[in-house]
Amino acid sequence: RQGIGEPSVYHAVVVIFLEFFAWGLLTTPMLTVLHQTFPQHTFLMNGLIHGVKGLLSFLSAPLIGALSDVWGRKSFLLLTVFFTCAPIPLMKISPWWYFAVISMSGVFAVTFSVIFAYVADITQEHERSTAYGLVSATFAASLVTSPAIGAYLSQAYGDTLVVVLASGVALLDIGFILLAVPESLPEEMRPVSWGAPISWEQADPFASLRKVGQDSTVLLICITVFLSYLPEAGQYSSFFLYLRQVIGFSSETVAAFIGVVGILSILAQTVVLGILMRSIGNKNTILLGLGFQILQLAWYGFGSQPWMMWAAGAVAAMSSITFPAISAMVSRNTDPDQQGVVQGMITGIRGLCNGLGPALYGFVFYLFHVELNEMAEVETLGKASKPNMANPTDESSIIPGPPFLFGACSVLLSLLVALFIPEHNLALRSGSHKKHSIGAQAHPHSPPAGGSDGKEPLLEDSSV
Repeated sequence: RQGIGEPSVYHAVVVIFLEFFAWGLLTTPMLTVLHQTFPQHTFLMNGLIHGVKGLLSFLSAPLIGALSDVWGRKSFLLLTVFFTCAPIPLMKISPWWYFAVISMSGVFAVTFSVIFAYVADITQEHERSTAYGLVSATFAASLVTSPAIGAYLSQAYGDTLVVVLASGVALLDIGFILLAVPESLPEEMRPVSWGAPISWEQADPFASLRKVGQDSTVLLICITVFLSYLPEAGQYSSFFLYLRQVIGFSSETVAAFIGVVGILSILAQTVVLGILMRSIGNKNTILLGLGFQILQLAWYGFGSQPWMMWAAGAVAAMSSITFPAISAMVSRNTDPDQQGVVQGMITGIRGLCNGLGPALYGFVFYLFHVELNEMAEVETLGKASKPNMANPTDESSIIPGPPFLFGACSVLLSLLVALFIPEHNLALRSGSHKKHSIGAQAHPHSPPAGGSDGKEPLLEDSSV
């Protein structure tokens, strides 16, 4: 195998860290360029850009997952990271092209699906929750310092240096994949030639969704992911601006907030997640994480004081255990040759949320007259002033963050759905599915014989 050493979780961790560290550096310059390029209705344009990107990710994620099941993970890691980071240099060269390429990069912006399949290839079932937690914690770690570093460098030396540095980190990530990352998919699970058949039914996102509807466990998991990640995606797109504009945080305080919440998220997704998975089980860990997310979003929605944001941020760190716990449940009940397809489906739903969430939050903020053109006024007046709360009859004086309250309701529905997810897919205890699983190892991407192919569940019971 080409690369350094045997494939390990640490290879995946480095890839994720470098990619999101590069984008984290651009947190402050991105707001500036976005406002300069679209001075009117900035939030709505931000939602539109991310909406196109999210839709393309939704359409492409199952296909890329299925192709990685056949051709290997390394080549698709290289492809996804390259195209995800391709827009970075264009921020200073041509802002219009920058936002256009960001939208189109959604076709390949599915690094997480390939990374999770990579981890599933090289870990045992009982190790996967910890491994997925480590990958998710690395994502949080990449955001602990990078926005603060980017904000400092932008203020001291200008946005150009930040863009150059982010481009260099992205190139380092590509070079690491090319030279250091070994292939994780075993040779016996790959076809002898690149002309081997691929199940296009599995690669088609809509066919996958139709198949999801025929497996109640997958359907419940996908609905849970959609309802819980939709407000999270919207929050990512607007929360830093919300802290500065409505709550009155300074740039330094926002950077400190990101760092503290990031560190707490790392602890939650490594130490706390492992303890919870062993003590209360996979499903109860998911439910607990969703409960923390409801509390966090409600606190963001009603909170109007800085200390409330800090307290809600600590709760947000605990809510970060939800997705690695869901990924662990999915991988534990999925055939080895189907990891990329199923993880691609879950990541595709998250990609759809990455489009709908920012658009929805942007539209609600627009309805409540929150726009970027007030940022200069906020910075001038300082922390004590909250322009959106100046008028006691203003809706925001009662509900400072209406999109966050909508998000809390969405996650509450997600929690109710998750209550019905079985710990194991009990419908699959018959021996016939086990036999098919063995047969699928020999020819992993051939469509199943007979007329029942449309009703074959995606998940296998790990206890069979």
